[in-house]
Amino acid sequence: MTAAAAPPVGEQDRRAVRGALLDRLVVRPELGALLGAVLVFAFFSVATGQFLSPLGAATWLDDSATLGIVAVAVALLMIGGEFDLSAGVMTASTALVTALLSVRLGWNVWPALLVSLLFAIAVGALNGWLVMRTGLPSFIVTLGSFLALQGLNLGVTRAVTGSVQVSGMRGADGYASAGYLFASTVDIGSTAFQISILWWAAVAATASVVLLRTRFGNWVLAVGGSALSARQVGVPVGRTKTLLFVTTSAAAWLVGSINILRFTTVQANQGVGLEFQYIIAAVIGGCLMTGGFGSAVGAAIGALIFGMARQGIVFARWNSDWFMLFLGVMLLAAVLVNNGFRRRAERVRR
Repeated sequence: MTAAAAPPVGEQDRRAVRGALLDRLVVRPELGALLGAVLVFAFFSVATGQFLSPLGAATWLDDSATLGIVAVAVALLMIGGEFDLSAGVMTASTALVTALLSVRLGWNVWPALLVSLLFAIAVGALNGWLVMRTGLPSFIVTLGSFLALQGLNLGVTRAVTGSVQVSGMRGADGYASAGYLFASTVDIGSTAFQISILWWAAVAATASVVLLRTRFGNWVLAVGGSALSARQVGVPVGRTKTLLFVTTSAAAWLVGSINILRFTTVQANQGVGLEFQYIIAAVIGGCLMTGGFGSAVGAAIGALIFGMARQGIVFARWNSDWFMLFLGVMLLAAVLVNNGFRRRAERVRR
């Protein structure tokens, strides 16, 4: 029996390069989300001409931005092995604190924003402390926070205003400068793009650098992979997870500030249900529900898919109910793809 001839040296080198390139791509958690974003973009670009217009792009980018800011923070928390179901209602809580202090008590907007940020940090720190102190699942702890904040929003707003909304921010002192930072627009050609898009890009970039290039990012990946093993090698598990909860609440404050300064009114029941969208965007972006694997950039891309699909369906004049079908299919597909990428990444790292 004769042995099979070995491939030429040049062919071996090309195969090695292709294999190495594929391995580098597969270990990136956001690869599946990027492919999904390209497909969704291509589909709606063909389905409706309005999607690619400057105004259309400004619309779905803005939709993606306010979702993506919190989704990125939620992704970091999920990579750390925890969940936060209070993030959605926190956007309303912080906006209400800012509005009540500015409109009802006559505060300048900037001190009101600072107080609402401190409120968000306190709630996030409390969530983290309770999870670490009691050992209860973060799902349960933050579900309690969600219900408490929702009741607080409705009860306090109705008691102070006699209704379930606060409006009139435009007349508050400091509104112009705060609005410029959080709710202005950037004109590109004849189209106005919301500054929330820049905030989204900045948050995603910062989170990605922290996760991939800093010691804290290594801690996040470690505690999400195995909190026990991380603690044994000296990682401050409690501090790391608490900071992740604080980060999620701070991101919700940023979105709440953008919303109240842009729309100048806030409803007490606003934000309910957004917490699941944040989690779904993070999962679509490459995060595993079990922790230890994911990407901040991937979560931003997951939010982009959300925005493109939601607005694309509107532009195509389809029934909005189809969006929920799309969401369910994307979630299931993302879980399957992420698990496959995780297994392949583990083989590559060995």
